[in-house]
Formats: sequence, C-alpha cells, structure tokens
Amino acid sequence: MGDEELRWFTSSFSGGNGNGCVEVALLPDAVAVRDTKDRTRVPHRYPAARWAEFLAGVRAGEFDHS
Repeated sequence: MGDEELRWFTSSFSGGNGNGCVEVALLPDAVAVRDTKDRTRVPHRYPAARWAEFLAGVRAGEFDHS
C-alpha cells in the first residue's frame, strides 16, 4: 500500500484546520507518521505494539515537562 493510498488524519487537538504538526495513518500491522507541512518526506513507520506503548506513555504523562 503506497502512502498516497493511506487515509491520513491529524489529532483532534490540532483544531482540524490543516495546521497540525503530524498526520497518522493506520496500517494493518503498523502506524505511519508524517510531517503535515512537508508531505514529500518519507513517513516514519512504527509497529502497532510500539505505537500503543507510545500512546500509553503520552496518556500517563511521561512526556510532560512543564
């Protein structure tokens, strides 16, 4: 499946105005992440389990540095 065939979406926190920082596409066994402002770059791909671990860390506040 080529990147042009993927269904890309941004976080609801980005306001839906197309100015988000990253876009995410769900694959059968992975997640693709790309820069919203430079879609010509190759997306990063992460195994689904690693992406789930990342999201769990975000939800647990592991990346909060305020």
